[in-house]
Amino acid sequence: MTVGNASNAGQNITTDVNDYQFATPYGVQDTTGVDKSAHERLMLLQDFSVTFNGIMDPAANKSHVVFSGDKRVVRSVVIINETTSNSTMTANCLFTDYQLKRSNTGDLTWTAPGALADGVAPAWT
Repeated sequence: MTVGNASNAGQNITTDVNDYQFATPYGVQDTTGVDKSAHERLMLLQDFSVTFNGIMDPAANKSHVVFSGDKRVVRSVVIINETTSNSTMTANCLFTDYQLKRSNTGDLTWTAPGALADGVAPAWT
């Protein structure tokens, strides 16, 4: 997987990521009239969110450098389907936080949550 750094140049952080989750929900608008006994809804805009979790890596162009930079930068995110290697999820995100955690055993881990940034729907290719 790649995530754009502070200049939005894609950096491969696959080896730093332990796990991740992403979602591609749609909004819905309730359009139920008073004459109905069940809800009616319209499908609205698509969204995207992602949370990466990993191990601290201060090396050049790895996770620490990528996520500790300017939070106002829209960053490209490319997640490759590891099972088939022929489908990828692509989205442009703002990473709103970069949380570091050191446990009592000494490991230093991080979490980086991101949200869709630019009105372009995430896409499988």
